[in-house]
Amino acid sequence: MLLSVKKSLLVIAGVVSLALGIVGAFLPLLPTVPLVLLSAFCFARSSERLHQWLLNHRVFGRIIRDFEAGRGVERRIKLRAIVLIWISMTASSLMLQRPMVYLVLGLIGLAVSWNIWRLPEPVRAGTPSED
Repeated sequence: MLLSVKKSLLVIAGVVSLALGIVGAFLPLLPTVPLVLLSAFCFARSSERLHQWLLNHRVFGRIIRDFEAGRGVERRIKLRAIVLIWISMTASSLMLQRPMVYLVLGLIGLAVSWNIWRLPEPVRAGTPSED
């Protein structure tokens, strides 16, 4: 009984995070990739069918497969995420026009950008790996 409740909660969390991730593809303040990765985590522990569906998804599948296999996140995806973060931070700051908002959003933007940039990247063929 407790196991089925846990699985149900994980499925719900996975569906909600996937929905937010999809919305985040259009709203810059919501981070798409981390939310989709959270969905994959939840589905892997609750529903093999949903996990396989997400792994085979046309848009999100490759990102999740690379991350789960320890290959990391492609540089172009990281750059796109960082650019979108700074566009949204700038737009938010300009709309609110408060010095404290500039400071807080700037610090958040720096921290998130640094964290995203530090994610490992897939090793390309012909590229020396760090062993």
